[in-house]
Amino acid sequence: MAMANQQDKHQQQDLEIRETLKHIRNKILVMSGKGGVGKSSVAAYLSVALAQKGFRVGLMDVDLHGPSIPGILGLKGNIRPGANQGKALPVDYLPNLQVISIQSLMGEENRDTATIWRGPLKIGVIKQFIADIEWKALDYLVIDSPPGTGDEPLTVAQTIPDARAVIVTTPQEVSLADVRKSINFCRQVNMEILGLVENMSGLVCPHCKKVIDLFKTGGGMLTAKEENLRLLCSLPFEPRVVKNGDEGKMDLLDDPEAPITREFNKLVEAVAAVAPIQKDYISGAPEEKEFPARKKGSSDEKVVVVPVSGEKLSSHFGHCEAFAFVTTEKGKIVRTDMRESPGHEPGVLPRWLYEQGADVVIAGGMGDRARQILADNGIEVVIGAPMDPAESLVNQYLSGTLVTGKNACDH
Repeated sequence: MAMANQQDKHQQQDLEIRETLKHIRNKILVMSGKGGVGKSSVAAYLSVALAQKGFRVGLMDVDLHGPSIPGILGLKGNIRPGANQGKALPVDYLPNLQVISIQSLMGEENRDTATIWRGPLKIGVIKQFIADIEWKALDYLVIDSPPGTGDEPLTVAQTIPDARAVIVTTPQEVSLADVRKSINFCRQVNMEILGLVENMSGLVCPHCKKVIDLFKTGGGMLTAKEENLRLLCSLPFEPRVVKNGDEGKMDLLDDPEAPITREFNKLVEAVAAVAPIQKDYISGAPEEKEFPARKKGSSDEKVVVVPVSGEKLSSHFGHCEAFAFVTTEKGKIVRTDMRESPGHEPGVLPRWLYEQGADVVIAGGMGDRARQILADNGIEVVIGAPMDPAESLVNQYLSGTLVTGKNACDH
């Protein structure tokens, strides 16, 4: 009887895991063959950068013996009971970034307590991180794994079969030898590898500005070529990463001129490019997966929306003063209404425009995420329009004479 009950519990947990994973579009395992290569920092910065781009992100720290994610983020607070019985809520770092770590379960007062666990217990905890945590619908779940190819990455591979790996290394051979083991691990468990990240690839001298190759250079690129993989980025050695990690700060990404920020943006763009949000998944309001159905007027009627500042088109639709809603019938303008912008929080503007009945949006610039959400919900998007008055742009659109240029938005 006890064995049957245990089997029922395992089956129920497996069912809950499958249900949770259905609402997480992309799962990214950040791993390394060797410790000390900056894997956790890469996972933390990647999660924050994706969230800053408007994606809904979860960060799961499965390094059960040495959890460092809460410290890197400066994250305080423990998990709280969820709305469903037996479930818990992850800790919010940003409105669209949730984090779970063993440290969040043990509490701040026990942060120095050693976790002395064998394989079966670790496997159970990782499965609980998925089954017993109330994750919101996520665009990305980033998983920070301990170094090596042991219980934790193997559990992730078996529990999340569509997870994809980002493998972190440093340029020297002792690290690359272990990275090749990680590559072989992924291939043996049929886990797709998004690419390699070469970390600590060079230190820019603060005095003479020359690059000092502390751990050699080019090893990541050579290994990527040999293994027929993509080198996602080469991150320079940046002392501020160490300082910020000790202080729990993440403001390094706010410096667009920093070499590490420019290089790290390549990683973010590569992850977003090779693991895009599919068209059957809509990131709208925080708790909703799909936009609600809406009633449409006559087939001859079309509502064209133009973001404006002053009397002319605003160069970036997310930071405009207001929106001009231009109603047309049979190819002619019949009415123009000005409506105040509801704000620039992730996912708000596309949903609001949809609910306001927009059929077309004419903009100077717009981020890829907003464009995708609008297009996925049947709203035509015209990018690169000139800074003309709203009604003039609509007339040009209706007559087929609207000339567009480059997207004025850089993200």
